[in-house]
Amino acid sequence: MSLALTKVAWDHPPTTVGYRRLVIRRLKWVLSLGGPPLIALACIGRIPHAGTVFALITVLVVPYLPWVVIVFIRRRRVAAVLQAYPWRDWPCRYPRRVTGSPATIAIPFRDDFTATLRILPFPIALAQLENDHPDRIWFAGDPRFGGVVSPVGGHYPVRVVPHTPRREECGGEGFDLARRVGLVRASGKATRT
Repeated sequence: MSLALTKVAWDHPPTTVGYRRLVIRRLKWVLSLGGPPLIALACIGRIPHAGTVFALITVLVVPYLPWVVIVFIRRRRVAAVLQAYPWRDWPCRYPRRVTGSPATIAIPFRDDFTATLRILPFPIALAQLENDHPDRIWFAGDPRFGGVVSPVGGHYPVRVVPHTPRREECGGEGFDLARRVGLVRASGKATRT
């Protein structure tokens, strides 16, 4: 059993600072991918070969820009989870993929239930981020549908979703709160972004 650290995670000052850093980081992603095509487009007709540069940048950026914009918009889901759920301290392990990427985290919520959660939007080595306790993690959310994790201290909130999509029984304890903050759809399926 874990200990609730605050009434809600948002009440923990390092969490709000970490969330602001998350917003700034994601805004930089959007600007770094969206800015160059706009600048190249504005230069067409004024600078030689600007059209070629615009076409090249567009070909390189277009596949990634929608993902980055979605991730920026969905940052509000992280804030909603942090404002609704408390941080809880849990033991954890980081199963490695064949590629060595730290894509998932396993948290034993009960003796009979260990949730394997995917780190979104991109794999992050949470065990290495200012973490004095790599075998522990702070979790805010519903273990069935995902939530937000952070290294101990709450300073680096990251969204997590169930690694294997599954449909849970609608209703029951915690379902309405999970639905209100965007962790689950009305159908009982956990959200994936």
